[in-house]
Amino acid sequence: MRNYCYLCSKTMTNQELWRPLTAVYDEREAQAVARMVLEVHFGLTMAEVLCGQMPDERELRQIQQRLLAGEPVQYVIGEAEFGGRRFCVAPGVLIPRPETYELCQWVIEERGDNEVRGTRYEVREMSPRGERILDIGTGSGCIACTLAAELTEAEVTAWDISEEALAIARENAKRTHVHVSFELVDVLHSPTISRYDLIVSNPPYICQQEAEAMERHVLDHEPHLALFVPDDDPLLFYRAIAQYGSHALTPGGSLFFEINPLYATELSALLSAMSYHDIEIRNDQFDKPRMIKATR
Repeated sequence: MRNYCYLCSKTMTNQELWRPLTAVYDEREAQAVARMVLEVHFGLTMAEVLCGQMPDERELRQIQQRLLAGEPVQYVIGEAEFGGRRFCVAPGVLIPRPETYELCQWVIEERGDNEVRGTRYEVREMSPRGERILDIGTGSGCIACTLAAELTEAEVTAWDISEEALAIARENAKRTHVHVSFELVDVLHSPTISRYDLIVSNPPYICQQEAEAMERHVLDHEPHLALFVPDDDPLLFYRAIAQYGSHALTPGGSLFFEINPLYATELSALLSAMSYHDIEIRNDQFDKPRMIKATR
């Protein structure tokens, strides 16, 4: 939480904060972004804001200018919500997204004794099996930390090729009070074989040719290393991870991937050709094929 001043000679109103943001967001989004800044970054409740308690105008102006330049609010305030937990984020890692949490929910559903209620899984009585879980391309660590928090007996390891990402992920493990073993590993370059019961990954899966259709705040600010794959090999990381899994997974072990909906069918065929079975594709909340599970 940042310090704020109620007695400054100049203050900005809430409307003066969010109204200019309609140049970047629609009106409802602009209000939500302003509220996130005030509540998360400055620790103000909306009741306090309505009573005229606002942060120092100079800092708010600086934040407003970054938002007007298209910088994602999560990077501006240094935090993002993921599955009810708050994670540190910076431009060196992707901003966690709801679809990725759906992947975590699927793992938790299968690995714990969960009850399905509505569109969310509510843990009724967890029965973790003490499995070894590997998260490849961990980024902020949101998947690894979430699984370590929910499957409390699991032994979770997480890989990334970025030292910056691993530093952020380690901070998030501290923040979420979990133990995860973070390692600097490139899955494309013959990693050492260890044994795991489950491998999960949200690897780079956007082809360069898709960049033109992407939102500018993503394209201009989020790390391309974590986003893009070559146009001529969209399944590059899936193939490498599946090949590693064919040696590292215990019999009956599972792969869980977040996927590019454009290549769901091709990925399913690839996994089948590599002798994975019980392959299942699930749609995300937007009804797009976004997740896949395969058994070794």
